Amino acid sequence: MRLLLLIFLFTLTSVQAQQIAVLKYGGGGDWYSNPTSLPNLASFCNQQINTAISEKIQTVSPGSIDIFDYPFIHMTGHGNVFFTAEEAENLRSYLLSGGFLHIDDNYGMDQYLRKELVKIFPNKELKELPANHSIFNSQFTFSEGLPKIHEHDSKRPQAFGIEHEGRLVLLYTIESDLGDGWENQEIHNDPPEVRLKALKMGANIIKYVFEH
Repeated sequence: MRLLLLIFLFTLTSVQAQQIAVLKYGGGGDWYSNPTSLPNLASFCNQQINTAISEKIQTVSPGSIDIFDYPFIHMTGHGNVFFTAEEAENLRSYLLSGGFLHIDDNYGMDQYLRKELVKIFPNKELKELPANHSIFNSQFTFSEGLPKIHEHDSKRPQAFGIEHEGRLVLLYTIESDLGDGWENQEIHNDPPEVRLKALKMGANIIKYVFEH
């Protein structure tokens, strides 16, 4: 009954407005990284894929009921991540009832994040998405999969996911740094073509979420 109520609340709020949020997690990691990234992504999506996303980005905690107000939640940072048991349960309920979490490693959170994801889905594993996955082709085509935006360790970019009943509910991008590419140009001085590539991939993610 509780899950059905959460599904109803999520559906109701999703119909009323297109809102996205940043996850304010515990553990000391800088969850607030890239403050201009989501407003820029929202603006790009509104122009390119006919969304109506508010450019005033909200902040939500993993244990809050407010998490069900948002069809798409973004998580980023460089350091430690920690979820309490209650937060992990709330995140799991959110994802299973229609929500979506995109985690973008801003370099340095991988070793902390993976152990926390086990709390959310103890019986599911992250699996690398193939280049032909629909998320890479929902609006713009990325025939080689996740694009490389920023170089850190000379490693290839990878996109991992967790699915539930055929729907991707969690996307984890690493060695790509999409969020940096979404930020204002003067922050990282990325060439226009690099920023555009990042924004197009971000639009693909948003479109996938809104259509699934």
